[in-house]
Amino acid sequence: MMKKFRYYVLPLVTGVVLSSCGGSDNNDENVEHGVDSTKTENVEANTPVSETFFQVPSPGEMLTFIKMVGGKNNKNTSFLNSVDNTKNYTDNKLKALNFGIYSCDLSYCSIFEIGADALKYFKTVKQMGDQIGVSSAIKPEIMKRLESNVGNSDSLAVITDDVYFSSFETLDNSGQGTTLAMVVAGGWIESLFICTNLAKYEANSPVIERLADQKYTLENLVEFLKKHEADPNVASVKADFEGLLAEFNKIEQQDIKAEAKEEKGKKMLGGGQQLVMNEAQYKTIVEKIKTIRNSYTLTK
Repeated sequence: MMKKFRYYVLPLVTGVVLSSCGGSDNNDENVEHGVDSTKTENVEANTPVSETFFQVPSPGEMLTFIKMVGGKNNKNTSFLNSVDNTKNYTDNKLKALNFGIYSCDLSYCSIFEIGADALKYFKTVKQMGDQIGVSSAIKPEIMKRLESNVGNSDSLAVITDDVYFSSFETLDNSGQGTTLAMVVAGGWIESLFICTNLAKYEANSPVIERLADQKYTLENLVEFLKKHEADPNVASVKADFEGLLAEFNKIEQQDIKAEAKEEKGKKMLGGGQQLVMNEAQYKTIVEKIKTIRNSYTLTK
């Protein structure tokens, strides 16, 4: 579990905070992974202390990391969810999950500078957003912004991130917690599916290390899904994610050798623990991610 914060919205490379009532206060003792807490913005200063907050990333977080470590020239879209599949998503569960999945695909196209496909996926996100009740978050002028920034990956990433967070806020503010839970679940599983299509196993790879650390994010996401498991659709998604978490829990946690470093004239001692995923565990987790994701996208 990650550290507890009040509700805030952050840029693409940090994450989303999901709030729900009635949780325990044990999260304060846990370590936050991948987020600079000094950048959090407390926008709900009067939030009741009884609320518990769960941190999960925006869909673009892992993709941005992949690009940073050497995948920026990638233009492969073969593994994205085809926009032709939208006609198959007729119930609320599939609409919500695939809104999250398509939002991640849109983020992918933006980050990797695939402008034409970004426009295509935006239209699909807009179409599905209308069906799940977030049409007010995806305004027509956003399409014009996308069209005028097709060649600017940074601008595209900002615009698509805005779409995701605006949709998130709309669902949160309108009390559609079950839909929100499935949207976030869909976006997260798609981000891992894309990443595991881009990155192959390599010992001590920072990408593989980041994937292993998704265990903590998944723990948070499962806890959030539990808050809405009275809904049978959310309960089924939670069961899928618990099965994936069982595989992540097999990853060994190893001590990091303490090393003395000098920073600004001061000697500092580093150390701690990290998750170390072996190749067999990686293959099992990749296959589990693929199975879950395809069960949401390939319905026929």
